[in-house]
Amino acid sequence: MPQRGVPAMSLKSFIDVSPDSHFPIQNLPFGIFQPRGGKPRAGVAIGDLIADLSVLEELGHFRSPEFQGQKVFSEDSLNALLAIGRPAWRKARAVLQRLLSSETPILRDNARLRARVFHAQKSVTMKLPARIGNYTDFYSSYHHAHNVGTMLRGPENALMPNWKWLPVAYHGRASSVVVSGTDVLRPSGQTKAPDAGAPIFGATKSLDYELEMAFLVGPGNSLGEPVPIERATDHIFGLVLMNDWSARDIQAWEYQPLGPFLAKNFCTSISPWIVTLEALEPFRKPLPPQDPAPLPYLRAKNDFTFDIQLEAQLQTSSMNAPHVITRTNFQNLYWSMAQQLVHHTVSGCNLEPGDLLASGTISGASEESRACMLELTWRGANPLKLSNGETRKWLEDGDRLTITGWCQGDDYRVGFGEVSGRILRAV
Repeated sequence: MPQRGVPAMSLKSFIDVSPDSHFPIQNLPFGIFQPRGGKPRAGVAIGDLIADLSVLEELGHFRSPEFQGQKVFSEDSLNALLAIGRPAWRKARAVLQRLLSSETPILRDNARLRARVFHAQKSVTMKLPARIGNYTDFYSSYHHAHNVGTMLRGPENALMPNWKWLPVAYHGRASSVVVSGTDVLRPSGQTKAPDAGAPIFGATKSLDYELEMAFLVGPGNSLGEPVPIERATDHIFGLVLMNDWSARDIQAWEYQPLGPFLAKNFCTSISPWIVTLEALEPFRKPLPPQDPAPLPYLRAKNDFTFDIQLEAQLQTSSMNAPHVITRTNFQNLYWSMAQQLVHHTVSGCNLEPGDLLASGTISGASEESRACMLELTWRGANPLKLSNGETRKWLEDGDRLTITGWCQGDDYRVGFGEVSGRILRAV
């Protein structure tokens, strides 16, 4: 796990950052941005600005043994940074916190250099932070799995027999992972009504969101060499918000016996900023006890989760402001990130830098913490009432769904920004 560094509240930047900003000096998430007329390159968010890491790298600020002589910040993805490992990640963060500190004059007192380094977030285009070669989606919220199982099989058989023994997952489609702000085209496929003799083809009528988080893999493991639980976090760079868009009626017909396919492969949205484990360290919480105890390869003495507050907001085309429909917390996950990664590799599967491993829908015990329309409306039986009087069983064309999340400190937040997408009518 990341080492504890300078106490968070002792940090102060010369950049003016409001207390409710997601991006204070305590955070410094990494992303890929493209300024007008320029090429994509790496940056970190600080308040409403982005610090251009390629400029700082050119000036020699990351010239240290941890970077092994590599230049990683002028590329159009963070894969080279992810591959180089935690010593370089820690060094980069320490350099940036020093440069952005109110006590350091290098940037603070040099207006010409600041003009080269800083860009307004509103003036750039955010890109996917990494080239995602592989994407896996887990199913790690007990309450989500229990609710869905209850709908399908009744409460007495809600969980499948394997659910509390291993982190259940499916392999998703990496090529359709998109960055926040990308429109979502309503997908088409086969559906079959329970009383119909044959399926029909057409656009989904049961489009859903799933509030999730995901982590990006740093250094990979060799084929045939599983990652032990004690070293799992060496392979985890940081976390993003994720929306696993789902076509529930297509899913209901196709998922037997092999699981999701067209219902999930049309679009998966992630937030552009990766929040590092070091930034999340002050918000670490012990992983709740698991019963039955996991098999030995999944047991860690100090396994952990994070206190991350999460919201989903829905804004229809006739609304002036979004309506919060879900409030939940990352702590509602039963299986940890370390357990997910270790189980993924225990067969000898080789993970690679930039691989995306998602949590699954993060639902809690309360009704307001149900993190998808399937649960919120109980499969459409109880339509969701919105603030303007509209109702929704499922998402409709023109709807915008936004997920946001943050950790609350003393007078500062470590946040993830948002992941947002607007639904367009099928062609």
